[in-house]
Amino acid sequence: MRATLRAVGELSITAGLILMLFCAYLLWGTGAYTQSQQSLLKGELAAKKPRAERIRPGQALAMLRIPRLGRDYQYAVVEGVGAEQLKRGPGHYPDSAMPGEVGNFVLSGHRTTYAAPFNEIDELERDDEIVVETPEARHTYRVTSQDIVRPDEIDVLAPVPGKPDIRPIRAFITLSTCHPEYSAAERLIVYGVLKESEPREE
Repeated sequence: MRATLRAVGELSITAGLILMLFCAYLLWGTGAYTQSQQSLLKGELAAKKPRAERIRPGQALAMLRIPRLGRDYQYAVVEGVGAEQLKRGPGHYPDSAMPGEVGNFVLSGHRTTYAAPFNEIDELERDDEIVVETPEARHTYRVTSQDIVRPDEIDVLAPVPGKPDIRPIRAFITLSTCHPEYSAAERLIVYGVLKESEPREE
């Protein structure tokens, strides 16, 4: 009996250690991968000239800055929202508007793994700025509201968020991430509208 209990105890400790190591990898190991990919993406953006040809999936599209989340908050946005693309950083829905364009510029990002770029977007308040820099221009959006929706509520991706039957006449931004943390049961959504666009110097 003692031998059995000892064996069970040892197996439990081993399983616990393996679980802890796996959790550590999810939280920190995946973040290291994203940071290395971010360096590559930022290099792509620095090398691009204005009026670059159409961005392909997996390529760097723009730089995302959110002042409320700190001076150091900056992520290169990758084109596409597939699993491999979101491991590199926030991703742009290919069928949504481009930065600064009329319509809805939609971004998705991880909340707890792969550097968790959207971990704190729930802290954004009305009128906070979201800055999107492309090789051509600097676009500043203003946060208007937040929402929590089911994963199948895709109206938030519409050209006018939440109103798929209306033709857009303004430029919007939508940030989407999982909710609550460590769960994909719902989606946390942050909405904004374009405040101004400034052409970048050659």
